[in-house]
Amino acid sequence: MFGYPVLAMAGVLTHRQGFSLAACALLLTVLMVPALSSRRPLPWAGWLGALAAMAWLGLHGMAGLLLECVPIAINVLLACLFGRSLRAGHAPLIARIIEALEGPERLRVRGVADYARHLTWFWTLLTAAQALVLTVLLFCAEPGGLLSTLGVATPWPVPAELAQSYAHVGGYMLIASAFLLEHVFRRWHLRHVHHPSLHELVLGVATRWPKLVRGEDPASP
Repeated sequence: MFGYPVLAMAGVLTHRQGFSLAACALLLTVLMVPALSSRRPLPWAGWLGALAAMAWLGLHGMAGLLLECVPIAINVLLACLFGRSLRAGHAPLIARIIEALEGPERLRVRGVADYARHLTWFWTLLTAAQALVLTVLLFCAEPGGLLSTLGVATPWPVPAELAQSYAHVGGYMLIASAFLLEHVFRRWHLRHVHHPSLHELVLGVATRWPKLVRGEDPASP
């Protein structure tokens, strides 16, 4: 996962599509590792088909466009994951994370369940807003944005270097900063509750994330 932003920025700075294609291929492979490890033919066929599509886009000079769509897709996916858990009759995703890390009794502590719902709303809105900003940058970057490529006047012209830097570095820094600031605020706001360390929190979420996303019991084998 650390290799993706390095390759992505190399593609942006050097304008070599090979770096952009390598970044997209690496990200796709990392995301599909759980499915590929099952050794079923369908995930492998999908993975090979996606790589072939990337290669075709690269041959037609569109690897950069593919790379610029990745951050948008990631934020849309996250917004859907958090937002879907806010439906009536469902436990908010943050509440499920707290239950997985600290047990169901933690949600019965005063203020914790409400905070979990509010925090799920926060991440839903932040990732949705981030997807919107990235989409605007993709369309309005000059030169190289979709509108300028199509010969359409850009209503809000944004320098291409700024747009690409935010898409491939700034956007991820915003998410990381929000995560760290929320961690500090939570420890102050819910100071009557014992909290796991930042290392324990990150490791616990990373370990249980696939089952949490699928709605499975994170404690099950």
